[in-house]
Amino acid sequence: MALLRAHHLLLMRPRAAFSSRPPPLSSSPCRRALPTTAVASRLLCSHHASSPPDDAPTSASPSIVADLLDYLNESWTQFHATAEAKRQLLDAGFTLLSENDDWDLQPGGRYFFTRNTSCLIAFAVGEKYKLGNGFNIIAAHTDSPCLKLKPRSASFKSGHQMVNVQTYGGGLWHTWFDRDLTLAGRVILKDADGSFKHELVKVSRPLIRVPTLAIHLDRTVNSDGFKPNLENHLVPLLATKHEETTANSSEKNSPSSTKVVHHPLLLQVLSDEIGCKSDEIIGMELNVCDTQPSCLGGGNNEFIYSGRLDNLASCYCALRSLMDSSKMPEELSNEKAIRMIALFDNEEVGSNSMQGAGAPTMFHAMRRIVDSLMHQSMGEGALDRAINSSFLVSADMAHALHPNYPDKHEEHHRPELQKGLVIKHNANQRYATSAVTAFLFKEIARHHNLPVQEFVVRNDMGCGSTIGPILASGVGIRTVDCGIPQLSMHSVREMCGKEDVDTTYRHFKAFFEMFSDIDRKLNVD
Repeated sequence: MALLRAHHLLLMRPRAAFSSRPPPLSSSPCRRALPTTAVASRLLCSHHASSPPDDAPTSASPSIVADLLDYLNESWTQFHATAEAKRQLLDAGFTLLSENDDWDLQPGGRYFFTRNTSCLIAFAVGEKYKLGNGFNIIAAHTDSPCLKLKPRSASFKSGHQMVNVQTYGGGLWHTWFDRDLTLAGRVILKDADGSFKHELVKVSRPLIRVPTLAIHLDRTVNSDGFKPNLENHLVPLLATKHEETTANSSEKNSPSSTKVVHHPLLLQVLSDEIGCKSDEIIGMELNVCDTQPSCLGGGNNEFIYSGRLDNLASCYCALRSLMDSSKMPEELSNEKAIRMIALFDNEEVGSNSMQGAGAPTMFHAMRRIVDSLMHQSMGEGALDRAINSSFLVSADMAHALHPNYPDKHEEHHRPELQKGLVIKHNANQRYATSAVTAFLFKEIARHHNLPVQEFVVRNDMGCGSTIGPILASGVGIRTVDCGIPQLSMHSVREMCGKEDVDTTYRHFKAFFEMFSDIDRKLNVD
């Protein structure tokens, strides 16, 4: 019994991943492996599991599921996702570049840069790279539908301190009710010397909540449906109103005081988390986040339950595949191309921002890389030839067949969980896949005996889109759209199959390792 209580306390202890402070760097891009019992406790949603999950890495088929869960639990916002990717790249030996500096790149080198701390581009240059050779790229996005604090977040309703929020993206907003929520993002701080700094913050404990109305006060909710007004009803509750926490009159009249627009209690919580004074916080960009950790679940512990799977699962598979395909010098010794990942922000709202895929960030990076590798040699149309030889994998989560709503899928294109990566097709170019790009991507899977599925939306339903068409048309690059199948897309809590994560990682890693050789075998123009 004592052992059971100790095990229960271990599981209920707050995770280190919830800390707002960065974890110490280690000698590998992943967390240090834990003993089997610790891994089971760390991964499973329930402490009553009869056996640990069967996801231990093997030499033949390594699993990245445990590391993905760590990444998800670190990455509550697009800022934290980028910062964690940055940490892992530095730990793996990649060189951090600045867009404001000159670049001195070399064949065999591994580099990356960030923009707005929410967009990241990393690349590894093949040892046999020559001017005009292409880029093999995997692109994904770091943002997810969520609630964000309004610029003036403080409000009072019936004696309660409320936090004003705005909806970001196309979320399933009803799933945010009655969840243990908190805040995370970034703040701007003013130092005593008058300078400013940017810092990430994550409040790990449940801080706010959007309570539903009791059925006794809404008797028809089950028959008429839950239809909240997003302006009036989707307002998180912070605390009951206390006069001593309200700002005094001089603060209210001070145009520079953030206490005019944010609850003093909220500022105090943030300052305690950061380790600063509340009046040092002069700006903030905060997301509402669910505090429930990402974990494994299901009868066989075969599913991943998490927020933000769309699209951090794709981001992490891309990140790991680049790091693992280029961590040893010999892995780039015969590479003639440049391996790249591009992780963008703001996909959920159209990508039209300086950190989104609609900006020329990737194109400018490709141009600067080619220019830096020219080393005084003259190459006519080097960048144009490189783009023509390049290939982009646009990775964004896909709609798995829902067992309760099978009629929502086209009869002959019904991707399933645990059946492999999904290639997305749309004749109206909502996806950028063509017969050529689909064939090349499937050929990689065929060489490695990896399953592949295909998706087409029904003709009587609208089709979503991705960053694939944006980059394909903006850069002029061959593109295939694909994704890991999932359920509950855009819910506060999504799910996918853990086998699909490992399959996607192996597919992406194989793409980096062998696409250049496969591409030479097909001549279209």
